[in-house]
Amino acid sequence: MLWFVKLVALVAVVSVSLPVVWSNPHAKRLYTDLLVKSGYNKLIRPVAMNNHTLTVKLGLKLSQLIGIDEKNQIMTTNVWLSQEWIDNSLRWDTREYDGVDQLHVPAEDLWKPDIVLYNNADGNYQVTLMTKATVHSTGRVVWEPPAIYKSSCNIDVEFFPFDIQTCEMKFSSWTYDGFLVDLKHIDQADIEGEVDIPMAMDMTGYYRSFIWDVLSVPARRNEVNYPCCPEFYPT
Repeated sequence: MLWFVKLVALVAVVSVSLPVVWSNPHAKRLYTDLLVKSGYNKLIRPVAMNNHTLTVKLGLKLSQLIGIDEKNQIMTTNVWLSQEWIDNSLRWDTREYDGVDQLHVPAEDLWKPDIVLYNNADGNYQVTLMTKATVHSTGRVVWEPPAIYKSSCNIDVEFFPFDIQTCEMKFSSWTYDGFLVDLKHIDQADIEGEVDIPMAMDMTGYYRSFIWDVLSVPARRNEVNYPCCPEFYPT
């Protein structure tokens, strides 16, 4: 998935409240049944059959545009990387657990898609803070870790200091091709191929920059093919 951040020149820290697994016997029993007694393996892609595709829905919540380094052509952003998928191993009947319909589980205990920022500029490809994920009784997993990304950006300073820049953030799976893990925008309709999303970032929690004004935040889903291989790679 490819995000574009369009900026115009005019001249952080995010507080995250992490949910805690409910301290009741039913939730504790559920956690044990799902992740201990079941033999759950976080290294195995959670699909019923090996030839099934697992779809990951991806979204970005922009918290802060920390800065644009025009000399080194780097954009630094503070974001929440929203990821959703279905883990068939994590379904349960709520009636058997006194109505418990969700658990907040440390992300390091679960299988996760290895989504990375391909055009990173500092060597930190992945999310480094392992927050909790929310697991629903339907098997739906929602993980929204915060991250500070430094992405490469082609800077045009022809009209400095009143320049307009378009910076990209390119996300994809590091390991899986599109037949194994498909990527879709969190607001994308259930269609295949290249898709454009005009308003692709959640800006509700955005702290406005006094230097840059964000003009637009579209995204595009691309499929990359290589002559050597039949697989496609969604970005």
